[in-house]
Amino acid sequence: MKIFDEIESEVMSYARAFPRVFNKAQGEYLYDEEGNQYLDFLAGAGTLNYGHNNPVFKEALLDYIQQDGITHGLDLHTKAKREFLEVFSEKILQPRNLSYVVQFTGPTGTNAVEAALKIARKYKGRENIISFTNGFHGCSLAALAATGNSHHRGASGVSMSGVTRMPYEGYLGDGIDTTAYLDKVLSDSSSGIDHPAAVLVETVQGEGGINAASIEWLRNLQDVCTKHDVLLIVDDIQAGCGRTGSYFSFEEAGIVPDIVTMSKSLSGYGLPFAVVLMKPDLDQWKPGEHNGTFRGNNLAFVTATAAINHYWSDDTFARDVLRKGEYIEQRLERIVDKYGDGNMTTRGRGMFRGLNCVSGDLADKITSEAFRNGLVIETSGADDHVVKTLCPLTITDANLTRALDIIEAAVSKAVKGEGVPVERNFFATEFEEQTLAGAA
Repeated sequence: MKIFDEIESEVMSYARAFPRVFNKAQGEYLYDEEGNQYLDFLAGAGTLNYGHNNPVFKEALLDYIQQDGITHGLDLHTKAKREFLEVFSEKILQPRNLSYVVQFTGPTGTNAVEAALKIARKYKGRENIISFTNGFHGCSLAALAATGNSHHRGASGVSMSGVTRMPYEGYLGDGIDTTAYLDKVLSDSSSGIDHPAAVLVETVQGEGGINAASIEWLRNLQDVCTKHDVLLIVDDIQAGCGRTGSYFSFEEAGIVPDIVTMSKSLSGYGLPFAVVLMKPDLDQWKPGEHNGTFRGNNLAFVTATAAINHYWSDDTFARDVLRKGEYIEQRLERIVDKYGDGNMTTRGRGMFRGLNCVSGDLADKITSEAFRNGLVIETSGADDHVVKTLCPLTITDANLTRALDIIEAAVSKAVKGEGVPVERNFFATEFEEQTLAGAA
C-alpha cells in the first residue's frame, strides 16, 4: 500500500472504503492480493452489469486483438463500429420503435451529458436547463452545473450557471406533484424561470440515493415538456443497459425522450464508452463541433456488440433481472420490517435498489461490517445514508442470497450490536428458493 500513500492524489475515494489491493475478478467476485474473495455489489458503480471479465465478451475481444483489429480510430469508419451500429439498431432501437441518431462522444458519462446539453441549447437557441434536486450528471462543468450534490459542486472553484433546479418526485413530500409545479412556473411569465431548452432527468437517481420516479410522474414530465416546447433528456448512464429490468430505464413508462445519454455498462466489459442518442432532427452539429480523441474506442464496440447479441436478442435476460429485482426488494423489505424500527425504508426499481437508513453513520457501519464479511458495497444519497445494491445483473441466485444475508447480518450488528450467522448464506431457505424460482 506504500506507493499509493506516497504518490497517489488525495482525491481517491473508493480505495478509502475498501483498503485492499485487488488483482483479479470474475463474474460477481473480486479477489485481493492475499487471495481473499469478495462479492461485488459495487460493480464499477454500475459499469459491470454483466460481471467482471465476462467470458463471452472476453473471447470476442481477444479474437479481435489477435487479428490486429483497429483499437483507436477517432471517428473513422471501422468494421467494429459498423457491427455495433448494426446490432444496436436491429436489436435495441428497432424493436422499441425508437428512431435515434447515435453520437459517439468522449468515452465518459459526463462528456455525453455535456454533448446533450450543448445540442439542446444549440437546437432550441436557449440557455436554461431544468435539472432536479439530488440529481447527479457528472463532474465536468456543464454537467456539474446540473448536479445537485454540494460536495461535487464545491470543488469546481467557479460559479455555475445556465441551470434551474426543480424538486424531483417526492422531494416536497408525498401527494405533491412536482411536475405540476414545473408546469406552473413555465406557464407564468413572472416566475423568474427562463424558458428552458431542455429538462434533464434520471428515472432513478443513483448517486442521489436510489430515488425512483414513478411511471405517472415520468409521463407527466414528458407532457409538460411537450406542452412548453422543451426537450426531454433522460440520463440513462447508470440506470440503463438493463439495470431496471429493461434496456432503457424509461421503457416501462412508455415515454420517448428527445435525447438519451448512455455510458457505464454500454461496453459491457468496463471499457470506456459513451453515446448520445437524439431524434434525427436534433442532429444539428457541424463536423467536429463536439469531439474527443477517444470517441472511437473500437475495443468497446466489440464488447458492446457481444453484450447485445448475447443478452438482448430476446427478453429472457430482462425477465431474469426483474425476477432477481423482486427478490432483492422482498429481502430488503424483510430487513426493514425486522430492524428498521420505523426509520428504514427501501427504494428503487429492478436490480437498482437501496436501503434508506436515514443516518449516514448507520449506513457506513452497515457497509463496513459487510466488507469485513466479504461484500463490497457502497452508500449513496446526500448524506451517504442509502446502502446501494448494485451487483452484476448476471449474479447467481446462490450468491445473491449470500450477499443479502451478509447485508442482513451487517444491519443486525449495526442496529442491535449482534450479527446473525453468515455461514448459512451459501444456500437459500425454502422461501428464498421459491422467490428466486418464480416468474417475473
